[in-house]
Amino acid sequence: MPYATTNDGVQLYYEEVGSGIPLIFVHEFAGDHRAWEAQMQHFGRRYRAITFAARGYPPSDIPPDASSYSQARAADDIAAVLDHLGIEKAHICGLSMGGFATLHFGFRHPDRALSLCVAGCGYGAELDMREKFRAEADAVVASLLTDGMAKFADRYAHGPTRVQFEAKDPRGFAIFKAQLAEHSALGSANTQLGCQKERPSLYTLTAEMAALTVPTLVLTGDEDWPCLAPALLMKRTIPSAALSVMPNCGHTINLEAPQMFNEIVEDFMAQVDALRWPLRDPRAMITSITGIK
Repeated sequence: MPYATTNDGVQLYYEEVGSGIPLIFVHEFAGDHRAWEAQMQHFGRRYRAITFAARGYPPSDIPPDASSYSQARAADDIAAVLDHLGIEKAHICGLSMGGFATLHFGFRHPDRALSLCVAGCGYGAELDMREKFRAEADAVVASLLTDGMAKFADRYAHGPTRVQFEAKDPRGFAIFKAQLAEHSALGSANTQLGCQKERPSLYTLTAEMAALTVPTLVLTGDEDWPCLAPALLMKRTIPSAALSVMPNCGHTINLEAPQMFNEIVEDFMAQVDALRWPLRDPRAMITSITGIK
């Protein structure tokens, strides 16, 4: 099995297919490398498509201490996979936890990103929801360590921003839930403690966003309620950002509506590859509605 080694010695399992411009997919908390199968099949026809299992997700290593997990490490683990594969620059596409890692990769390694697709990013970002989010992270950890992965998956998979997936594609949803139940309870708990719970709010990162000029697509479902306002924040603040909202979609958009997701991402990357992706025209940031003062 192919593994990349991080700078702290963690082995990350990865898969790749195709050839051409590199594109790496970064999964969410409830997913793993398998969640990108529809994207690997689609983009592997035209790109060198790569995905990997984050630390804490089998068959990658599961560091036993939560201190081995953080938002910075999640971003740097993307770089570790690229280093192992000898890739200087790649398109980076992440969902939810992977979307946060993608955004932070742009902050930490902007010279290595051809583009950033930041999808489903925003849970816990609202400043008035920070303590609630942190308390929920603790509840997730308690459930994982007390009840085990299978019982946790049965509850977590039916969250308010995932029922849309279940309604649209019961068979696909059943596969998603079964794969979630196969995760490591310890790895998932440590991910919650070290990465999810402690990550900074997007609203405290506006200076970093304003300095980001890597072509960026912010992508969200219109029923992914915790991500809508943060998506607007990123659109307004990142000068190279476009915002795309997928209708009648919840959180797991790459699985829930894979064809739409793939078309949006593919069009974005084609514009980037053609050197046609713009920075926002300052004239678009007017303070009056008509532009006439």
